[in-house]
Amino acid sequence: MLYGIIGFMASTKRAANRAAMTAEIGRLGREHLSTHGAAQLSLRAIAREMGIASSAVYRYVPSRDDLLTLLLVEAYNDLAASVEKALGGGADPRADIGRGALAMRSWAVVDPARWALLYGSPVPGYAAPAGQTVGPGTRAVRAFLQTLDAAQRGGLLRADLPTPDDPLVPELVAVAADFDLELSDAAVLAATALWATIIGAISLEVFGQYGSDSFGRPEVLFTGQIDLVLRSIFQ
Repeated sequence: MLYGIIGFMASTKRAANRAAMTAEIGRLGREHLSTHGAAQLSLRAIAREMGIASSAVYRYVPSRDDLLTLLLVEAYNDLAASVEKALGGGADPRADIGRGALAMRSWAVVDPARWALLYGSPVPGYAAPAGQTVGPGTRAVRAFLQTLDAAQRGGLLRADLPTPDDPLVPELVAVAADFDLELSDAAVLAATALWATIIGAISLEVFGQYGSDSFGRPEVLFTGQIDLVLRSIFQ
């Protein structure tokens, strides 16, 4: 019995140490992401900063690709949590979506390096493992789609939403099925326009594509862009 307790305590301590080391590697990975960019991430550099041998780091995060995956999953989940909190499941889906979009923009403006990891140029030589990233990567869009689904069931969407071209219909049906929603083909098409506007508008701002002197109040511009799209979707 005593040996069992001692073994359990040792196992628990090892698990805690592993979690602490992985968390520290992730923290330094985020710092290096901000200062050096995703393509320049290096576990050896992180090991030097931690004052340990690189072989010790590899016991917790085996490769640069594993570090990128860890940072990618963490960023997707952090962003989605902000969106889900902002959406809130309130009585006004249109206002909820506006708040969700603003939450995404705020997250990106505060942490542009992680936004770039999610929605910027692909990292050379890295392919995100679908089994680990698809779930976290679709959390935010799922939240928006669920809100639109609630709006459609409440009769709040426009009846004259553009009808998708026939070749698109099976794919739009598949999207709704993947998220276990009853959105119409037209509503899913509208959702893709909303998503493209959110991602595109944020990226234009975060990556400096508007130029430094074009818009003094980018948050007001963003709100207007989202409102324009929502006017085309909601009654």
